[in-house]
Amino acid sequence: MTIEDEIAFLERLPIFRRLGGGALRSLAIAAETHVMQPGEILFAAGDPADGAYIIHQGSITLNPERGAQVIAEVGTLLGESALFAENRRPATATAREPTVVMRISRATFLKVLDSYPDAAERLRELIASRADQWAREMENVRAALARGRRPL
Repeated sequence: MTIEDEIAFLERLPIFRRLGGGALRSLAIAAETHVMQPGEILFAAGDPADGAYIIHQGSITLNPERGAQVIAEVGTLLGESALFAENRRPATATAREPTVVMRISRATFLKVLDSYPDAAERLRELIASRADQWAREMENVRAALARGRRPL
């Protein structure tokens, strides 16, 4: 796959789409590719999270040890919050089939944002918009609960 293909792939994800060409090129160049076999664990619940993974080919099951059937497929970003802050993995991620993931470390992501301040500002706007949306949704839930109804 060419670097242009990698950039186009990253551009499909809303969080990366806002960054622009130069920043995306830097991320695509720095991204690590991991090829996984069926049953291989990408990360376990409780592991430190120091970056995000994008499923490039194949699929991942989340929490298979609990019988969970949550499946992440091509184009899914796993661990977005780990790009911004230290935290722990909330779930175990296991390859369902031969799977290829791209890993972007937090250090790389933050370095790219430092190098491209316009991209960082566009990303800040996206995150602020999401926070506003979540706040509105939570207010709707609160209001529905106050009226004694189940939220939608």
